[in-house]
Amino acid sequence: MPLIVPDLNPASTSADTAQQEWMTKLMGKKITDSGPSDNLSFAKAELPKEHRIVEPGAMLSKDFNPNRLNVHLAEDGTVSHVDFN
Repeated sequence: MPLIVPDLNPASTSADTAQQEWMTKLMGKKITDSGPSDNLSFAKAELPKEHRIVEPGAMLSKDFNPNRLNVHLAEDGTVSHVDFN
């Protein structure tokens, strides 16, 4: 009889999916304050209400917020990666 192990943390799967979706939308684009999103930029107004833009070398608070999207920028101002916390 095969051993069946239930998913012990189903929330991490949906969080991973959300993170991957935002990476697909934002990777390599610049965040703009105005105008619509296009192939090279993404409008800040289209980000979730709970977000923060993290510039290279920026100091961050250690408060944990699993609903907050952190958008990390590279030196050239493009999105390098995203995470939730």
